[in-house]
Formats: sequence, C-alpha cells, structure tokens
Amino acid sequence: MELNGSEQRYEALLEELSREFPRFRLVRKPDSRTQRIIHYGLIGLTFGQMRDYLDNYHTTVGQTVYVTGDWANRDPDSRYITLRHERVHMRQFRRFTLLGMAVLYLLVPLPIGLAYFRARFEKEAYAESMRAACELHGRDHIEADRYRERILRQFCGPSYLWMWPFRGHLNRWYDSILAEIPT
Repeated sequence: MELNGSEQRYEALLEELSREFPRFRLVRKPDSRTQRIIHYGLIGLTFGQMRDYLDNYHTTVGQTVYVTGDWANRDPDSRYITLRHERVHMRQFRRFTLLGMAVLYLLVPLPIGLAYFRARFEKEAYAESMRAACELHGRDHIEADRYRERILRQFCGPSYLWMWPFRGHLNRWYDSILAEIPT
C-alpha cells in the first residue's frame, strides 16, 4: 500500500526519532500499569477535573512516548505534530537525565500552581507544536484564538496541575513564538 504525503511525513519522523534515540518506542498508555496509576492519581489531585490523561494526553519518559489508545487511528498530521512536541521532551530527558527531569518537572518550585520548570519545559515543547502546526496548517491556524486558547489552557488548567497561573506572561510568550515563526 502506498502512503500519502501525511503518512510519509509521519513515517519519516519515526525514522528520525529512531536514529536520534536508539531506545525510542511508542507504548499505548492504557497498556501501561504505571500510566493507569498516574491517571487515577491525577483524578484525585485535581478533584476530578483531569479525567482525560489516558485518552487525550501523550507522555514522554526518557525515550518512551506513552500514547493514547487510539493513536494508530489518529490522523497522521496530528501524530506528526505530537511527536515533534514529544521529541523536545526526549531531548530534555537526554540533557537533564531521568532523575533531573523528574525532580524539576514534578517538584520545583511547587508541584501544583507554580511549577516553573514544568512550564519552562512545556513552553519549549508547545513552541515546537506551534511550529509544526504552522508548517502543516498555515499561520492562520496558530494565530486563531481557538488554537491559542487550547495551548494556554494547558498551562492554567488542571491538565498540568495549574502549572503557571500568569495569563499575561503566557500571552506574551505565545506572541513571542508567533513572532519567531516566519510568515
């Protein structure tokens, strides 16, 4: 079967990731006991507000990307954008080590409400998501209020435990990424 352009792009990225990260693998979150435990823990920590960890969020630990159960059925462009984001996290793990990332991402300075390093790491990864989305869908896509709101909500809402509550700062950051992306 011949692959279309979107599928070819996604497959090429998988090959790149395998070369850059020799132990790279995709694991379905529902198949991981640890990911299921995290899911239920997040439901408790957020008083029920974060219920879609298994179904709508992808998680990188080292060179392993834990993907949603419907990953294989997702649009190849969506998978491509997601893996561009997760590659940033894999590079962060390489730079800071598993222990370093765990401490910085989860605890510093606070695990909930003011998670500077989590926000810093996610801003780097979401900037890459924006670049990839712009490449595939055009600048209007990432300039749309709906797209901006979806990304900023990740920082201010329960999905990442309200990691960065400073909306003005996040809007300035978003605008700075827009300014860096060629028109």
